[in-house]
Amino acid sequence: MVVLHAAIAIAVVIVLILVVRVDPVISLVAGSVYLGLAAGLGFEKTITTIAEGFGDIMTEVGLLIGFGVLLGSLLHAMGALSKVVEKLLNALGPGKLPYALAVALSTIFPSIYVDVQLVLAAPLARSAAPHLGRGGLAMMGGALTTGILVGYVFVVPGLGTVAIAGLLHVPLGTILLYGFVLGPLTALLTMFVYSRLLRRGFWNADKDETSAVAETPADAEQEPRAKRPLPPLPVSLLPIVVPLLLIAFGAITEAAGVQSDVIAFLGDPVFALFAGLVGAYALARRTLGRDGLAGTMSKGFGSTGQILLVTGVGGSLGAVIGETDLDDVLSGLFSADAGVHAVLTVLLVWLVAAVLHFAIGSIAVAGIAAAGILAPIMGGLGIPPEVLALAIGSGALFALQLNSNFFWMFQTLLGVTTRGALKALTFVTSLASLVSLVLVMGLSFVV
Repeated sequence: MVVLHAAIAIAVVIVLILVVRVDPVISLVAGSVYLGLAAGLGFEKTITTIAEGFGDIMTEVGLLIGFGVLLGSLLHAMGALSKVVEKLLNALGPGKLPYALAVALSTIFPSIYVDVQLVLAAPLARSAAPHLGRGGLAMMGGALTTGILVGYVFVVPGLGTVAIAGLLHVPLGTILLYGFVLGPLTALLTMFVYSRLLRRGFWNADKDETSAVAETPADAEQEPRAKRPLPPLPVSLLPIVVPLLLIAFGAITEAAGVQSDVIAFLGDPVFALFAGLVGAYALARRTLGRDGLAGTMSKGFGSTGQILLVTGVGGSLGAVIGETDLDDVLSGLFSADAGVHAVLTVLLVWLVAAVLHFAIGSIAVAGIAAAGILAPIMGGLGIPPEVLALAIGSGALFALQLNSNFFWMFQTLLGVTTRGALKALTFVTSLASLVSLVLVMGLSFVV
């Protein structure tokens, strides 16, 4: 019954938001309360879990969101992001920009911290969207989705990739070689199919975008006027580049077994983003002046509060799901003792991870759980462990939706409605999952 109650809770949240037009915060709490009570947690445990889930998410991403939103606001006000977009458009053209961004995020900049990638890349995507014409925000949102999350499950050092490979005892060098081909290929094919759907009217700007997205020239005039010229572009981008380098350096040294408190401190995402914020603040103070800086920071603080609240209650729903025995129920359905191990194929491996992700709401947890379920019977599946790992990653990517805090970060940071996020994130992750499934199935014939 817990599977049914979880499905009802998610459906209730979707209906309340999309049909009844209830605010996402209220809808998510209502769904969490229903699931907690229906699953037998009791009144006190349900409320406690909702509060603890909110707190846990804030501990994990609260400062990242706050620092990242302020950093993006400062760079936008100074015009640094506009210059980046202008140069990228001149070099690539509007048609190629989303594809280039998706491939770069999935291969050159794969990250253990997908929340950091989203926070840093969302302002760039919003700035570029108007230059792409109709459906530009949808296209850039799809590029963020495919780039960040495909890299997360297929390319080292993505946490999903590393965790699955470790549980299945697949060498990281091996999974890196396969993932470096499968990741960008999945991203490109997904973006190609998605772009064709957008041309056929899949996206409705009036219903799928918030009013704050499409910035007009009149809106731009309301931004603080620069007191001094912006420094050279490479200097202006240091607040973004430095945090990425610090995080990458910390991840690489950790993987290499280097033990250093100083390196761990410098490579921590919270410190890295804070360093970027301090750099952006110094540049903005010089460029915008004190009054312009104060106005920009105030605007950023206002946006941060909304994002934190929605993201936090999204974590509450995930916490309530975690307190149920849903993962144990699903594990039993797909275990060797259930009598289905003889017919397991790449498709069924994918299905295990897909069902786990849809129910639990975490790509990494779904991938880890699926690998834990399948590892004991791996020898009887008839497919190499590296193909099994890729199939799990493909399935864990499927249908990232409302029970994930990433969903609500995406919605608010990109400036789309819940309906828009379901299209640019949930649908696109489902599409990428299916595209990669076909590629993994093809790979199983040659490996």
